[in-house]
Amino acid sequence: MRTIAIKTGKPYTVKLEQDALSQFVPLFQEVYGQRRPKLAIVTDDTVQALYAERLQQLLRQAGYETCCFAFAHGEASKQLSTVNEVYRFLFAESITRSDVIIALGGGVVGDLAGFAAATWLRGIDFIQVPTTFLSMIDSSVGGKTGVDTSFGKNLVGAFWQPTLVVCDPLTLETLPDEYYRDGIAEAIKDGAIMDAELFAIVERGQLKERLLDVIERCIDLKREVVEADERDHGVRQWLNFGHTLGHAVEKESNFCISHGKGVSIGMALVCAAAENAGITPAGTGARIAACCAQYQLPTTTDIPLKTLCTHALGDKKRKGANLTLVVLEQLGKAALHTLPTDALLSFLEGSHV
Repeated sequence: MRTIAIKTGKPYTVKLEQDALSQFVPLFQEVYGQRRPKLAIVTDDTVQALYAERLQQLLRQAGYETCCFAFAHGEASKQLSTVNEVYRFLFAESITRSDVIIALGGGVVGDLAGFAAATWLRGIDFIQVPTTFLSMIDSSVGGKTGVDTSFGKNLVGAFWQPTLVVCDPLTLETLPDEYYRDGIAEAIKDGAIMDAELFAIVERGQLKERLLDVIERCIDLKREVVEADERDHGVRQWLNFGHTLGHAVEKESNFCISHGKGVSIGMALVCAAAENAGITPAGTGARIAACCAQYQLPTTTDIPLKTLCTHALGDKKRKGANLTLVVLEQLGKAALHTLPTDALLSFLEGSHV
């Protein structure tokens, strides 16, 4: 089994292997020993039907008391109202500080369940069991948890590291292609900002044949930046390449455009602007766009740039009158580019800032 140690303030490991879900109990016992906490599974209705009963059966056979809460799948559920429903469930099940939440599902489940864990009784343990490509390589690692609001994405949350992450690529066999492509966009992003060879693997169409290697490499890249900058004040912001405008695309579409598609559009827009400004070498954006197109990921939008800029002003990375964008100095090397918020539109339209 592949193991990646994440050395944050609260260290933990990521376990990666085909059919790792069937080995959940011994993996859990590596962390908790002979303890017998009550295990509260938080998932969505789609994943509940696929994997929740199987996981509960494994845990019950090993003598653990379990309970399960499922909410409606999709980004629309990533709200404080859903978190409040989770709180009611935890209260009804008498979940205490010595018990553990298991986030079983994709990024929405992991973010929401992690936020509930961070805030229930001022913080209890939780475990990430990601079931989508995107959550395996991105949201399950690093401790960012939270929910959306009516005025912006991920504006309410907490840094709360899991105690264990269990990645089973077999769960991707039940993942619709559309959601699989969301993860591909993040893999392209990871290669673009930190690893030109990873980008080349995806660009050559070798992603599925080298899936475990790609997942492991993406997680290891995230480990590097999270260990260096756990609270997102410096290099961890590199991971937001394409996200400021990508989140704006998602929001303007009322989340009809998925996260991965938003990010692929955001990467293309920022690359074009940075090339025009002489920051990014010419042709970089075209290469990224061609790679995205290979996996049916869009790189253009009909949403006016002015509208996207309005949404971007609510981005978490805004500091006072300035906004920080992630740009590429070259393929495989990211940098932070700070500009006044009132200059964002002209930058995207091609003017030098």
